[in-house]
Amino acid sequence: MRNRASAKHHPHDDAPDTAQAFRRLATLPPGPRRDTLRGQIVEAWLPMADRLAGRFRSRGESYEDLRQVAALGLVKAVDRYDPARGNAFESYAVPTVTGEIKRHFRDHMWTLHVPRRIQDLRNRVRFACQDLSQTVSGRRPTVAEIAERAQLTEEEVREGLEALESFTALSLDAEMPGSEDGYSLSDALGASDPALDTVVDREAVRPRLAELPERERTILYMRFFGDMTQSRIAEQLGISQMHVSRLINRCCDRLREQVLKDAA
Repeated sequence: MRNRASAKHHPHDDAPDTAQAFRRLATLPPGPRRDTLRGQIVEAWLPMADRLAGRFRSRGESYEDLRQVAALGLVKAVDRYDPARGNAFESYAVPTVTGEIKRHFRDHMWTLHVPRRIQDLRNRVRFACQDLSQTVSGRRPTVAEIAERAQLTEEEVREGLEALESFTALSLDAEMPGSEDGYSLSDALGASDPALDTVVDREAVRPRLAELPERERTILYMRFFGDMTQSRIAEQLGISQMHVSRLINRCCDRLREQVLKDAA
């Protein structure tokens, strides 16, 4: 397979002449001969795949890994290309390889799953910032300038800017910025407040308490809010301790049954 010097049919300088090889590949049945020819085509187009991988350098992934991803995209392009359509192979292979690399970043490079919309905003904002950096000197471009260049709203630009700083996650053991005493992010995390369960229970039982007779409400208040013993309650109300115990148990059973019934 020889390289063509003409750019009329191939816009890439390293584009090999594989048109005839693709036509042969389409006629060969599965087997060693087809696999050999397929491998030769892939090898011939590897320089193009490597060049496409080089466009994505400095984005947190090693160049060798990007080359492997690009090669995988190239193999997919070779397998799916139909020479009968009459289009040049590179016009099909370039978006296929580029798409494979972008999917790699989307699916494997983000620490947390990020919606596709946010990833697209991040890329558009990043490209707009790169363009503006060549015309705006001595300062960072404003949100309004980025929005105009990227054809986004200012709110979308802010989302994209936040995503630019959120490509990787920070460990909870990382020291807080400006901290000199080893204070970490995990130290700033809150914990579940057990009192919240009490709040829920109180709000659930409040309307049922209001329906109790006044004497039963008074006894429950004295016992559970005034922290009084059954003996003191009996003495203050002029009834026996046994009677106070029966009233408390009966009221609690009734309230529990009503609250559970309401929840169901």
